[in-house]
Amino acid sequence: MLPPPRLNYRSISENSVNKSTNAINRKAPLPADAIHKVSRLYTEFKNSSHLLNERRNARSMIGETIRSSESRKDHEAKEIALKHAKALKDEIAEMETTCSRLESELLELALAIPNDTHPSSPLGPESAAVTLATQGPACLPVSPARDHLVVAKKLKLVDMENASNVSGTSWYFLMNEGALLELALTNYAISVAIKHGFQPVTTPDVVRSDIAQRCGFQPRDPSHPHHTQSYHLHSTSPSSPELILAGTAEIPIAGMFANRLFLSKALPQKIVGVGHAFRAEAGARGAEARGLYRVHQFTKVELFAVTRAEESESMMEEIRQVQDSILRELDLPIRTLDMPTEELGASAYRKYDMEAWMPGRGGWGEVTSLSNCTDYQARRMHIRYHLETNKQNLFAHTLNGTAAAIPRLIVALIENGVEFDEAGEPVAIVLPAVLRQYWLGTGSQDTVVKWK
Repeated sequence: MLPPPRLNYRSISENSVNKSTNAINRKAPLPADAIHKVSRLYTEFKNSSHLLNERRNARSMIGETIRSSESRKDHEAKEIALKHAKALKDEIAEMETTCSRLESELLELALAIPNDTHPSSPLGPESAAVTLATQGPACLPVSPARDHLVVAKKLKLVDMENASNVSGTSWYFLMNEGALLELALTNYAISVAIKHGFQPVTTPDVVRSDIAQRCGFQPRDPSHPHHTQSYHLHSTSPSSPELILAGTAEIPIAGMFANRLFLSKALPQKIVGVGHAFRAEAGARGAEARGLYRVHQFTKVELFAVTRAEESESMMEEIRQVQDSILRELDLPIRTLDMPTEELGASAYRKYDMEAWMPGRGGWGEVTSLSNCTDYQARRMHIRYHLETNKQNLFAHTLNGTAAAIPRLIVALIENGVEFDEAGEPVAIVLPAVLRQYWLGTGSQDTVVKWK
Protein backbone atom coordinates (compact mmCIF):
# COMPACT_ATOMS: atom_id res chain seq x y z
CA MET A 1 0.00 0.00 0.00
CA LEU A 2 1.16 3.54 -0.73
CA PRO A 3 1.83 5.95 2.14
CA PRO A 4 -0.84 8.62 2.78
CA PRO A 5 -0.89 11.59 0.38
CA ARG A 6 1.39 14.49 1.29
CA LEU A 7 -0.69 17.61 0.76
CA ASN A 8 0.51 21.17 1.18
CA TYR A 9 -1.59 22.23 4.18
CA ARG A 10 0.52 25.32 4.70
CA SER A 11 -0.26 26.60 1.20
CA ILE A 12 -3.98 25.91 1.70
CA SER A 13 -3.95 27.80 5.03
CA GLU A 14 -1.97 30.77 3.72
CA ASN A 15 -4.14 31.07 0.58
CA SER A 16 -7.53 30.09 1.99
CA VAL A 17 -9.41 32.99 0.33
CA ASN A 18 -7.99 32.22 -3.12
CA LYS A 19 -8.54 28.48 -2.63
CA SER A 20 -12.18 29.09 -1.63
CA THR A 21 -12.78 31.34 -4.67
CA ASN A 22 -11.16 28.74 -6.92
CA ALA A 23 -13.42 25.98 -5.53
CA ILE A 24 -16.49 28.16 -6.13
CA ASN A 25 -15.37 28.98 -9.70
CA ARG A 26 -14.96 25.27 -10.41
CA LYS A 27 -18.24 24.34 -8.69
CA ALA A 28 -16.32 21.84 -6.56
CA PRO A 29 -18.58 19.75 -4.28
CA LEU A 30 -17.18 21.20 -1.05
CA PRO A 31 -18.98 22.38 2.10
CA ALA A 32 -18.98 26.18 2.27
CA ASP A 33 -16.47 26.36 5.14
CA ALA A 34 -14.30 23.38 4.15
CA ILE A 35 -11.15 25.32 3.24
CA HIS A 36 -11.33 27.58 6.29
CA LYS A 37 -11.83 24.46 8.39
CA VAL A 38 -8.64 22.99 6.87
CA SER A 39 -6.81 26.18 7.90
CA ARG A 40 -8.17 25.94 11.47
CA LEU A 41 -7.41 22.22 11.75
CA TYR A 42 -3.89 22.75 10.42
CA THR A 43 -3.20 25.36 13.11
CA GLU A 44 -4.62 23.04 15.74
CA PHE A 45 -2.59 20.11 14.38
CA LYS A 46 0.65 22.14 14.38
CA ASN A 47 0.09 23.27 17.98
CA SER A 48 -0.76 19.73 19.10
CA SER A 49 2.27 18.30 17.30
CA HIS A 50 4.51 20.92 18.92
CA LEU A 51 3.23 20.05 22.40
CA LEU A 52 3.56 16.33 21.64
CA ASN A 53 7.20 16.78 20.61
CA GLU A 54 7.86 18.74 23.81
CA ARG A 55 6.41 15.89 25.88
CA ARG A 56 8.47 13.33 23.96
CA ASN A 57 11.63 15.36 24.61
CA ALA A 58 10.69 15.56 28.28
CA ARG A 59 10.26 11.77 28.31
CA SER A 60 13.77 11.36 26.88
CA MET A 61 15.18 13.64 29.57
CA ILE A 62 13.40 11.66 32.31
CA GLY A 63 14.93 8.50 30.87
CA GLU A 64 18.34 10.10 31.35
CA THR A 65 17.36 11.03 34.94
CA ILE A 66 16.32 7.43 35.69
CA ARG A 67 19.59 6.05 34.32
CA SER A 68 21.59 8.65 36.24
CA SER A 69 19.77 7.90 39.54
CA GLU A 70 20.38 4.18 39.06
CA SER A 71 24.11 4.74 38.64
CA ARG A 72 24.12 6.88 41.81
CA LYS A 73 21.83 4.37 43.59
CA ASP A 74 19.50 7.29 44.39
CA HIS A 75 16.29 5.27 44.84
CA GLU A 76 14.16 8.24 45.88
CA ALA A 77 15.07 10.24 42.76
CA LYS A 78 14.43 7.19 40.61
CA GLU A 79 10.92 6.67 42.10
CA ILE A 80 10.00 10.31 41.49
CA ALA A 81 11.28 10.07 37.91
CA LEU A 82 9.37 6.82 37.28
CA LYS A 83 6.10 8.39 38.47
CA HIS A 84 6.75 11.39 36.23
CA ALA A 85 7.50 9.03 33.33
CA LYS A 86 4.24 7.13 33.90
CA ALA A 87 2.24 10.38 33.87
CA LEU A 88 4.02 11.52 30.71
CA LYS A 89 3.40 8.17 29.01
CA ASP A 90 -0.36 8.52 29.57
CA GLU A 91 -0.31 12.16 28.44
CA ILE A 92 1.70 11.33 25.31
CA ALA A 93 -0.66 8.47 24.40
CA GLU A 94 -3.64 10.83 24.68
CA MET A 95 -1.89 13.53 22.64
CA GLU A 96 -0.90 11.00 19.96
CA THR A 97 -4.56 9.99 19.64
CA THR A 98 -5.54 13.67 19.30
CA CYS A 99 -2.86 14.34 16.66
CA SER A 100 -3.85 11.24 14.70
CA ARG A 101 -7.51 12.29 14.73
CA LEU A 102 -6.69 15.84 13.63
CA GLU A 103 -4.42 14.57 10.86
CA SER A 104 -7.14 12.20 9.56
CA GLU A 105 -9.76 14.98 9.56
CA LEU A 106 -7.31 17.35 7.89
CA LEU A 107 -6.44 14.86 5.14
CA GLU A 108 -10.06 13.93 4.45
CA LEU A 109 -11.09 17.57 4.04
CA ALA A 110 -8.02 18.64 2.04
CA LEU A 111 -8.29 15.73 -0.41
CA ALA A 112 -11.59 17.16 -1.64
CA ILE A 113 -10.04 20.53 -2.55
CA PRO A 114 -9.48 20.81 -6.34
CA ASN A 115 -6.22 21.82 -7.96
CA ASP A 116 -5.44 25.48 -8.54
CA THR A 117 -6.49 26.95 -11.90
CA HIS A 118 -4.31 28.46 -14.61
CA PRO A 119 -4.85 32.25 -14.79
CA SER A 120 -5.67 32.00 -18.51
CA SER A 121 -8.45 29.41 -18.05
CA PRO A 122 -11.87 30.96 -18.82
CA LEU A 123 -14.36 31.33 -15.98
CA GLY A 124 -17.74 29.67 -16.15
CA PRO A 125 -19.58 26.74 -17.76
CA GLU A 126 -18.79 24.78 -20.93
CA SER A 127 -20.23 27.55 -23.13
CA ALA A 128 -17.45 29.88 -21.94
CA ALA A 129 -14.73 27.77 -23.61
CA VAL A 130 -12.30 29.77 -25.77
CA THR A 131 -11.39 28.51 -29.25
CA LEU A 132 -7.59 28.46 -29.52
CA ALA A 133 -7.26 27.01 -33.04
CA THR A 134 -9.12 25.38 -35.92
CA GLN A 135 -7.83 23.04 -38.63
CA GLY A 136 -8.98 20.70 -41.36
CA PRO A 137 -11.58 21.01 -44.13
CA ALA A 138 -14.76 23.07 -43.97
CA CYS A 139 -17.63 21.66 -41.93
CA LEU A 140 -20.18 19.66 -43.93
CA PRO A 141 -23.85 20.64 -43.52
CA VAL A 142 -25.76 18.87 -40.78
CA SER A 143 -27.48 15.80 -42.23
CA PRO A 144 -29.35 13.01 -40.40
CA ALA A 145 -28.45 10.76 -43.36
CA ARG A 146 -24.84 10.92 -42.12
CA ASP A 147 -25.73 9.60 -38.67
CA HIS A 148 -22.91 7.17 -37.91
CA LEU A 149 -25.17 4.53 -36.40
CA VAL A 150 -27.48 4.43 -39.42
CA VAL A 151 -24.51 4.29 -41.80
CA ALA A 152 -22.56 1.74 -39.71
CA LYS A 153 -25.53 -0.62 -39.49
CA LYS A 154 -26.18 -0.35 -43.22
CA LEU A 155 -22.54 -1.12 -44.04
CA LYS A 156 -22.30 -3.87 -41.38
CA LEU A 157 -19.62 -2.08 -39.39
CA VAL A 158 -21.30 -2.30 -35.99
CA ASP A 159 -23.75 -4.59 -34.20
CA MET A 160 -25.37 -3.07 -31.13
CA GLU A 161 -28.45 -5.29 -31.07
CA ASN A 162 -26.60 -8.55 -30.40
CA ALA A 163 -24.21 -6.71 -28.07
CA SER A 164 -27.20 -5.63 -25.98
CA ASN A 165 -28.19 -9.30 -25.66
CA VAL A 166 -24.67 -10.15 -24.52
CA SER A 167 -23.84 -7.18 -22.28
CA GLY A 168 -26.73 -4.68 -22.19
CA THR A 169 -27.29 -1.22 -23.63
CA SER A 170 -24.37 1.00 -24.70
CA TRP A 171 -22.18 -2.00 -25.58
CA TYR A 172 -21.23 -2.91 -29.14
CA PHE A 173 -19.48 -5.24 -31.57
CA LEU A 174 -17.30 -3.60 -34.21
CA MET A 175 -17.61 -5.73 -37.35
CA ASN A 176 -15.66 -6.19 -40.59
CA GLU A 177 -14.08 -2.89 -41.67
CA GLY A 178 -15.28 -1.35 -38.39
CA ALA A 179 -13.01 -3.70 -36.44
CA LEU A 180 -10.12 -3.07 -38.85
CA LEU A 181 -10.62 0.67 -38.48
CA GLU A 182 -10.16 0.39 -34.69
CA LEU A 183 -6.90 -1.52 -35.15
CA ALA A 184 -5.61 0.95 -37.77
CA LEU A 185 -6.43 4.00 -35.63
CA THR A 186 -4.81 2.45 -32.56
CA ASN A 187 -1.57 1.59 -34.36
CA TYR A 188 -1.50 4.94 -36.17
CA ALA A 189 -1.84 6.94 -32.93
CA ILE A 190 0.84 4.84 -31.18
CA SER A 191 3.17 5.26 -34.17
CA VAL A 192 2.86 9.07 -34.11
CA ALA A 193 3.46 9.16 -30.34
CA ILE A 194 6.56 6.96 -30.63
CA LYS A 195 7.97 9.31 -33.28
CA HIS A 196 7.60 12.12 -30.71
CA GLY A 197 9.61 10.20 -28.11
CA PHE A 198 6.84 8.47 -26.14
CA GLN A 199 7.53 4.98 -24.77
CA PRO A 200 4.81 2.42 -25.68
CA VAL A 201 3.06 0.53 -22.87
CA THR A 202 0.04 -1.76 -22.68
CA THR A 203 -1.79 -1.27 -19.41
CA PRO A 204 -3.83 -3.47 -17.04
CA ASP A 205 -7.56 -2.75 -17.19
CA VAL A 206 -7.99 -3.59 -13.48
CA VAL A 207 -6.69 -1.10 -10.89
CA ARG A 208 -6.98 -0.55 -7.17
CA SER A 209 -9.72 1.91 -6.28
CA ASP A 210 -7.17 3.76 -4.13
CA ILE A 211 -4.99 4.46 -7.18
CA ALA A 212 -7.97 5.92 -9.08
CA GLN A 213 -8.84 8.17 -6.13
CA ARG A 214 -5.26 9.40 -5.87
CA CYS A 215 -5.45 10.34 -9.56
CA GLY A 216 -8.49 12.51 -8.84
CA PHE A 217 -11.24 10.10 -9.92
CA GLN A 218 -14.17 9.24 -7.67
CA PRO A 219 -15.11 5.57 -8.21
CA ARG A 220 -18.22 6.24 -6.12
CA ASP A 221 -20.36 9.38 -6.15
CA PRO A 222 -19.77 11.00 -2.71
CA SER A 223 -23.27 12.52 -2.65
CA HIS A 224 -24.87 9.18 -3.63
CA PRO A 225 -22.71 6.36 -2.20
CA HIS A 226 -24.81 3.68 -3.90
CA HIS A 227 -24.28 5.30 -7.32
CA THR A 228 -21.04 4.25 -8.96
CA GLN A 229 -19.04 5.82 -11.76
CA SER A 230 -16.83 2.75 -12.12
CA TYR A 231 -17.26 -0.99 -12.43
CA HIS A 232 -16.29 -2.57 -9.11
CA LEU A 233 -14.96 -6.13 -9.01
CA HIS A 234 -16.30 -8.42 -6.31
CA SER A 235 -13.66 -10.14 -4.19
CA THR A 236 -14.18 -13.30 -2.16
CA SER A 237 -11.53 -12.15 0.33
CA PRO A 238 -12.41 -9.28 2.70
CA SER A 239 -8.69 -8.51 3.09
CA SER A 240 -8.23 -7.88 -0.66
CA PRO A 241 -8.03 -4.26 -1.85
CA GLU A 242 -11.06 -2.85 -3.65
CA LEU A 243 -10.55 -3.29 -7.41
CA ILE A 244 -12.24 -1.46 -10.28
CA LEU A 245 -12.09 -1.44 -14.07
CA ALA A 246 -9.97 1.53 -15.15
CA GLY A 247 -11.87 4.52 -16.53
CA THR A 248 -8.80 5.50 -18.56
CA ALA A 249 -5.24 4.23 -19.10
CA GLU A 250 -4.11 7.40 -17.29
CA ILE A 251 -4.85 5.64 -13.98
CA PRO A 252 -2.62 2.55 -14.34
CA ILE A 253 0.10 4.62 -16.04
CA ALA A 254 0.14 7.09 -13.14
CA GLY A 255 0.34 4.06 -10.85
CA MET A 256 3.52 2.97 -12.69
CA PHE A 257 5.25 6.02 -11.25
CA ALA A 258 3.82 5.82 -7.73
CA ASN A 259 6.25 6.02 -4.81
CA ARG A 260 9.24 6.62 -7.09
CA LEU A 261 12.08 9.12 -6.86
CA PHE A 262 13.73 10.18 -10.14
CA LEU A 263 16.94 12.03 -10.76
CA SER A 264 16.11 15.44 -12.17
CA LYS A 265 17.99 14.65 -15.38
CA ALA A 266 15.81 11.52 -15.90
CA LEU A 267 12.77 13.73 -16.53
CA PRO A 268 10.61 14.09 -18.51
CA GLN A 269 9.22 10.56 -18.66
CA LYS A 270 6.84 10.21 -21.64
CA ILE A 271 4.48 7.23 -22.04
CA VAL A 272 1.93 6.27 -24.69
CA GLY A 273 -0.38 3.64 -23.21
CA VAL A 274 -3.03 1.45 -24.79
CA GLY A 275 -5.89 0.19 -22.68
CA HIS A 276 -9.63 -0.12 -22.41
CA ALA A 277 -11.67 2.59 -20.72
CA PHE A 278 -14.74 1.50 -18.74
CA ARG A 279 -17.46 4.03 -17.89
CA ALA A 280 -20.38 2.84 -15.79
CA GLU A 281 -22.31 6.08 -16.29
CA ALA A 282 -22.32 5.82 -20.10
CA GLY A 283 -25.92 4.71 -20.46
CA ALA A 284 -27.55 8.14 -20.58
CA ARG A 285 -30.32 8.45 -23.13
CA GLY A 286 -30.81 10.81 -26.07
CA ALA A 287 -28.73 12.00 -29.02
CA GLU A 288 -25.72 12.65 -26.77
CA ALA A 289 -25.39 8.93 -26.01
CA ARG A 290 -26.52 7.54 -29.35
CA GLY A 291 -24.49 4.79 -31.00
CA LEU A 292 -20.73 4.75 -30.42
CA TYR A 293 -20.44 8.27 -29.03
CA ARG A 294 -20.93 7.36 -25.36
CA VAL A 295 -20.39 3.72 -24.47
CA HIS A 296 -19.44 1.61 -21.46
CA GLN A 297 -16.16 0.28 -22.88
CA PHE A 298 -13.79 1.58 -25.54
CA THR A 299 -10.19 1.34 -26.67
CA LYS A 300 -8.16 4.42 -25.81
CA VAL A 301 -4.59 5.44 -26.58
CA GLU A 302 -3.33 7.72 -23.80
CA LEU A 303 -0.38 10.11 -23.57
CA PHE A 304 1.16 10.61 -20.12
CA ALA A 305 4.16 12.63 -18.94
CA VAL A 306 6.05 13.23 -15.69
CA THR A 307 8.07 16.46 -15.66
CA ARG A 308 9.99 18.82 -13.44
CA ALA A 309 7.74 21.47 -11.90
CA GLU A 310 8.94 24.31 -14.14
CA GLU A 311 8.48 22.29 -17.36
CA SER A 312 4.86 21.13 -17.19
CA GLU A 313 3.42 24.06 -19.16
CA SER A 314 5.85 23.56 -22.04
CA MET A 315 5.11 19.81 -21.93
CA MET A 316 1.40 20.61 -22.24
CA GLU A 317 2.09 22.42 -25.50
CA GLU A 318 4.30 19.53 -26.67
CA ILE A 319 1.53 16.98 -26.04
CA ARG A 320 -0.94 19.28 -27.77
CA GLN A 321 1.30 19.24 -30.85
CA VAL A 322 1.27 15.42 -30.83
CA GLN A 323 -2.54 15.42 -30.65
CA ASP A 324 -2.62 18.06 -33.39
CA SER A 325 -0.39 15.92 -35.60
CA ILE A 326 -2.57 12.82 -35.14
CA LEU A 327 -5.80 14.63 -35.99
CA ARG A 328 -4.41 16.73 -38.85
CA GLU A 329 -3.61 13.65 -40.93
CA LEU A 330 -7.13 12.29 -40.36
CA ASP A 331 -8.42 15.27 -42.37
CA LEU A 332 -11.30 16.13 -40.05
CA PRO A 333 -12.65 19.58 -39.15
CA ILE A 334 -11.12 20.16 -35.70
CA ARG A 335 -11.26 22.94 -33.13
CA THR A 336 -9.12 23.25 -30.00
CA LEU A 337 -10.74 24.70 -26.88
CA ASP A 338 -9.31 26.13 -23.67
CA MET A 339 -11.82 24.69 -21.22
CA PRO A 340 -13.45 26.85 -18.53
CA THR A 341 -13.31 26.39 -14.78
CA GLU A 342 -16.56 24.43 -14.43
CA GLU A 343 -15.29 21.81 -16.90
CA LEU A 344 -12.03 21.09 -15.09
CA GLY A 345 -11.74 17.81 -13.22
CA ALA A 346 -10.42 17.93 -9.66
CA SER A 347 -6.85 17.23 -10.78
CA ALA A 348 -6.61 19.60 -13.77
CA TYR A 349 -4.79 22.93 -13.52
CA ARG A 350 -5.57 23.61 -17.18
CA LYS A 351 -7.43 21.57 -19.77
CA TYR A 352 -7.63 21.64 -23.56
CA ASP A 353 -10.27 19.74 -25.52
CA MET A 354 -10.12 19.00 -29.24
CA GLU A 355 -13.48 18.54 -30.93
CA ALA A 356 -14.32 17.11 -34.35
CA TRP A 357 -17.27 18.21 -36.45
CA MET A 358 -19.84 15.41 -36.66
CA PRO A 359 -22.49 16.34 -39.24
CA GLY A 360 -24.66 13.29 -38.55
CA ARG A 361 -24.89 14.15 -34.84
CA GLY A 362 -25.37 17.79 -35.77
CA GLY A 363 -22.53 19.35 -33.79
CA TRP A 364 -19.03 19.23 -32.41
CA GLY A 365 -17.92 16.23 -30.35
CA GLU A 366 -14.90 15.86 -28.09
CA VAL A 367 -12.28 13.47 -29.48
CA THR A 368 -9.27 14.32 -27.31
CA SER A 369 -8.60 15.99 -23.98
CA LEU A 370 -5.37 17.24 -22.40
CA SER A 371 -4.79 18.17 -18.74
CA ASN A 372 -1.86 19.58 -16.81
CA CYS A 373 -2.31 18.24 -13.27
CA THR A 374 0.78 20.01 -11.84
CA ASP A 375 1.66 18.29 -8.50
CA TYR A 376 -1.94 17.26 -7.65
CA GLN A 377 -1.46 13.58 -8.56
CA ALA A 378 2.23 13.49 -7.61
CA ARG A 379 1.51 14.52 -4.00
CA ARG A 380 -1.09 11.77 -3.73
CA MET A 381 1.02 9.14 -5.51
CA HIS A 382 4.42 10.18 -4.10
CA ILE A 383 6.04 10.87 -7.49
CA ARG A 384 9.18 12.92 -6.82
CA TYR A 385 12.49 13.97 -8.34
CA HIS A 386 15.87 14.80 -6.83
CA LEU A 387 17.54 18.13 -7.55
CA GLU A 388 21.25 17.45 -7.67
CA THR A 389 22.11 21.16 -7.25
CA ASN A 390 20.66 21.63 -3.77
CA LYS A 391 19.97 17.99 -2.79
CA GLN A 392 16.19 18.60 -2.54
CA ASN A 393 13.45 16.10 -3.32
CA LEU A 394 10.51 17.83 -5.04
CA PHE A 395 7.12 16.65 -6.22
CA ALA A 396 6.94 16.14 -9.98
CA HIS A 397 4.20 17.40 -12.28
CA THR A 398 2.02 15.00 -14.30
CA LEU A 399 0.11 15.52 -17.53
CA ASN A 400 -2.27 13.31 -19.47
CA GLY A 401 -3.89 13.58 -22.87
CA THR A 402 -5.84 11.45 -25.31
CA ALA A 403 -3.97 10.27 -28.38
CA ALA A 404 -7.05 8.44 -29.73
CA ALA A 405 -10.46 7.68 -28.21
CA ILE A 406 -11.27 5.10 -30.88
CA PRO A 407 -15.11 5.08 -31.04
CA ARG A 408 -15.28 8.90 -31.16
CA LEU A 409 -12.83 8.97 -34.06
CA ILE A 410 -14.82 6.26 -35.83
CA VAL A 411 -17.98 8.38 -35.42
CA ALA A 412 -16.22 11.42 -36.94
CA LEU A 413 -14.66 9.45 -39.81
CA ILE A 414 -17.93 7.76 -40.75
CA GLU A 415 -20.03 10.93 -40.62
CA ASN A 416 -17.50 12.98 -42.59
CA GLY A 417 -16.44 10.20 -44.99
CA VAL A 418 -19.65 8.40 -45.97
CA GLU A 419 -20.50 8.17 -49.69
CA PHE A 420 -24.05 7.73 -51.00
CA ASP A 421 -25.45 6.21 -54.17
CA GLU A 422 -27.98 7.94 -56.40
CA ALA A 423 -30.81 6.72 -54.19
CA GLY A 424 -29.21 8.33 -51.14
CA GLU A 425 -28.14 5.03 -49.56
CA PRO A 426 -24.68 4.79 -47.93
CA VAL A 427 -22.35 2.60 -49.97
CA ALA A 428 -18.81 3.37 -48.75
CA ILE A 429 -16.61 5.19 -46.28
CA VAL A 430 -13.74 7.29 -47.62
CA LEU A 431 -10.87 7.11 -45.14
CA PRO A 432 -7.69 9.24 -44.90
CA ALA A 433 -4.70 7.86 -46.76
CA VAL A 434 -2.52 7.92 -43.63
CA LEU A 435 -4.42 4.90 -42.24
CA ARG A 436 -3.76 2.72 -45.27
CA GLN A 437 -0.32 1.55 -44.08
CA TYR A 438 -1.94 0.35 -40.83
CA TRP A 439 -4.83 -1.44 -42.56
CA LEU A 440 -4.82 -5.22 -42.30
CA GLY A 441 -7.10 -5.77 -45.26
CA THR A 442 -10.09 -8.08 -45.60
CA GLY A 443 -8.64 -10.50 -48.13
CA SER A 444 -11.37 -9.48 -50.55
CA GLN A 445 -11.95 -6.70 -53.06
CA ASP A 446 -15.54 -6.46 -51.82
CA THR A 447 -15.01 -3.73 -49.21
CA VAL A 448 -16.91 -0.64 -48.16
CA VAL A 449 -13.68 1.33 -47.63
CA LYS A 450 -12.23 3.79 -50.13
CA TRP A 451 -9.04 5.79 -49.69
CA LYS A 452 -8.47 9.50 -50.19
